[in-house]
Amino acid sequence: MGFLARDAKLLAAVFLLACAWAVAAQATSNASVPSAATLANCPKKCGNLNVEYPFGIGAGCFRDGDFELICNNSTDEPKLFLNDGITEVNFDIDTSNGGSLFVSLSQLIPLRSGIDVYNMSWKPPGRSFGWQNMELYFSGCNFDAYWLYDDLHPRALLCTVNCPEGIRETDIDTWNCNGTGCCSSGKMKGGEAYSFNVQFVRHNHTLEDVAEMQSPNRSSLWDRIQVGSGTKAIDLSWAITDQISCAAALENKTNYACLSGHSTCTDDYTNFPSYLCVCEGGYFGNPYVLGGCSSDRGYNPAPRKANCSRTCGNISIPFPFGLEEECSARTEFQLDCTDVSSSTLRPHNYVTTSVSNINVGEGIIVVKDDSDNTVSFGPLYSGTMFTQEMQWVVANLSCKDAALDITTYACVSANSTCLGWHTTDFLGSYLYIGYRCKCTHGFQGNPYTTDGCQDVDECETTPGICNGLCHNTKGGYYCTPCPEKTQYDTTQMKCTQSKRQKSLLLGVLIGLGVGFGILLVALCSTFAVYRWRRDVKKKLRRKYFRENQGLLLEQLISTDENAKDKTKIFSLEDLEKATNNFDETRILGRGGHGMVYKGILSDQRVVAIKISKVIEQSEINQFINEVAILSQISHRNIVKLFGCCLETKVPLLVYDFVPNGSLYDILHSGSESTFCLSWDDCLRIAAEAAGALYYLHSAASVSVFHRDVKSSNILLDANYTAKVSDFGASRLVPIDETHIDTLVQGTFGYLDPEYYHTGQLNEKSDVYSFGVVLVELLIRRKPIFSGESGLKHNLSSYFLLELKSRPIEAIVAPQILEEASKEEISSVASLAEMCLKLKGEERPTMKEVEMALHTLRTKRSKYRIVAPENDQEMQPLLYSTAETITGHPLAIPVDRNMDHTKPNMI
Repeated sequence: MGFLARDAKLLAAVFLLACAWAVAAQATSNASVPSAATLANCPKKCGNLNVEYPFGIGAGCFRDGDFELICNNSTDEPKLFLNDGITEVNFDIDTSNGGSLFVSLSQLIPLRSGIDVYNMSWKPPGRSFGWQNMELYFSGCNFDAYWLYDDLHPRALLCTVNCPEGIRETDIDTWNCNGTGCCSSGKMKGGEAYSFNVQFVRHNHTLEDVAEMQSPNRSSLWDRIQVGSGTKAIDLSWAITDQISCAAALENKTNYACLSGHSTCTDDYTNFPSYLCVCEGGYFGNPYVLGGCSSDRGYNPAPRKANCSRTCGNISIPFPFGLEEECSARTEFQLDCTDVSSSTLRPHNYVTTSVSNINVGEGIIVVKDDSDNTVSFGPLYSGTMFTQEMQWVVANLSCKDAALDITTYACVSANSTCLGWHTTDFLGSYLYIGYRCKCTHGFQGNPYTTDGCQDVDECETTPGICNGLCHNTKGGYYCTPCPEKTQYDTTQMKCTQSKRQKSLLLGVLIGLGVGFGILLVALCSTFAVYRWRRDVKKKLRRKYFRENQGLLLEQLISTDENAKDKTKIFSLEDLEKATNNFDETRILGRGGHGMVYKGILSDQRVVAIKISKVIEQSEINQFINEVAILSQISHRNIVKLFGCCLETKVPLLVYDFVPNGSLYDILHSGSESTFCLSWDDCLRIAAEAAGALYYLHSAASVSVFHRDVKSSNILLDANYTAKVSDFGASRLVPIDETHIDTLVQGTFGYLDPEYYHTGQLNEKSDVYSFGVVLVELLIRRKPIFSGESGLKHNLSSYFLLELKSRPIEAIVAPQILEEASKEEISSVASLAEMCLKLKGEERPTMKEVEMALHTLRTKRSKYRIVAPENDQEMQPLLYSTAETITGHPLAIPVDRNMDHTKPNMI
């Protein structure tokens, strides 16, 4: 009885299947095959996806209803769906892929209050489809997902989703659905089940769940269940189902699908009895349309785009493969570099497949697929991704046919050859795939690029290939015996000398050794003498360093953090390099007490190096004083001291190079120079110098009296900004004292009379000297000048005396009268007169002097047609009837006791 029941069921199943086939055959027999003209007007793309017949968009563009496609253009990026409007097509529809289609699902199930059970089902949209592999993802809050079978089988739990309090959609990790906010069904195989049903059962709600659902700020996760296939596509297979086999289809060719010449039919039993069409070997295209299979001429032997990238992380991508459009030989060889940092390389439009290596010499591509999908890359590839290594060809042509068209022939290297490639199908039948290229014997490289096959040096790559001498040739090599008096050594794999030759060689080596030994002794002696002389120089330099109070200066620098950062004690070797061993061409100027060299330090700073001819031992402390003072001073209008050198008999000072000379040089150059300072320049330079002196008196960390203020100690840099220099005569002032008693020192014509008589130095002494500089700017005469009678005159006395008997306009230089207003001249003259008071207490402070000059400049700027925003950004400071002179050789700190009638030199 059991056998009878089973047979009855089998007969019923066969009857139902036969009825189904009959219905399908009747339905498809009524379907019309569109003509070539009709297909020409059918859409070939939806967004960036390509569509091929038997699929189509619009009436008359598809084989039957199963193959109808819907292109949704309402979204920003058009989307392509199967005829159910739910199943989205992810990749190009390519009939050469052997009936394989990749799709995705996305459905939203809204939740309603009081209902806890929801069902969702899906089936392929037509008998022509069947799914092979799939993994679903469910997102929402607090439910179980079950797989529903038929009435005879219980449901099976797929996964469970829970939501902690306060969860948001942004908190869900859709790449790793672990049950918090979303879960995964796991990988499912279709088999004979071509549709599926899923049931969702919501959990019993706790008080916390109810509060979360009723919260006005609740997450939308509580309002719906989202079902989708995630980032992994569903493998959907398709076939022609109007006949159960190729034999049946050929008996009645009314609806035979393989329309193209050079096409053939293959039976397909993946889902149910059906068939597929493919192009014959050597042909390429769509077998479902007339003339669709054509000789494969789709290979382009050179990239159409220049400067194509050839790497993805650490993976090399040789031609014919490429990363961008027009960088590969054909679209089937286009790859996508999705992550450079992790070297993630994928075939174009294959999101689950990665490529780890491409071997153009052997025609192998190494791939790995993250899913269980068995995906074909098309007719150019042989093998499945489960084999890891897939073999590929460049075109579905024989070598003979490919060589007939040189414009599409792939083997372009001069030393390459063509190889036909074939394999066998699962029945063991011969199956021709196409051709690929390979470098000929003796060459290696890329046969698909010009000069890609390069000669292999067998002598280098295969040691011992000859029992003698190996000679490489292009594409090969040849051997010759070892030279006379040598023999081949099998251990060293090269020709070596015989024993007799070794003895002779040993004698020669001994002779050479003795000769080299004598030479070595001579060299060592020379080196010893050189080193002795160098040590003598080092000792002498250390002696000078101690005599020049180097230890004292080091102590001063080490105890003062500011000086330590700014002041450097240079070695003599540093300065010799900077001046090319004090080359005469580097001399900037000569003076009564020494000379100045221009130097370039190792850090490319340009400096002025001051060398005195003679210096008394008593002046050493004064020299150290100058270094100590400058090391504590930081002001834009004070010359910068880089450091000093104490390793010579006479110490050296290293200053910033100031290229445009001193104020004295500009004012008193006479007819030798075509330059004149404008009145604006005079006011600015005076204000800058006054600011620097005020800083020394009261703003610096230690109050300093300069004691030798004069125009030759006011230097002008490249922008003609004033720089106060020469602090050898300066003195530091204790905090609780207003003056100090010193030996009188200074320059005649600038010396404060009160200081000269009392020997008490205070800040008003610098004010008096600055007053003389102001008079120089007004009258343009030297501090001690010769009158018309030939008698010597003191400028300050002359100014004060003339001011009593004549108006100021009759005293000042003609240029000043042309440029300055009467009010401005009177203001500066009054300021100079106040600075030249005999009693120091009646003189203004340097702060008051600076403020007065600043006020005068401010008033003057109001009357200009164009007023610069910043005095630092004024137009050229000097005007001239000739070209501008730069790099003035005297623009360096000046000596303290020079003749004021000559340009100051160091």
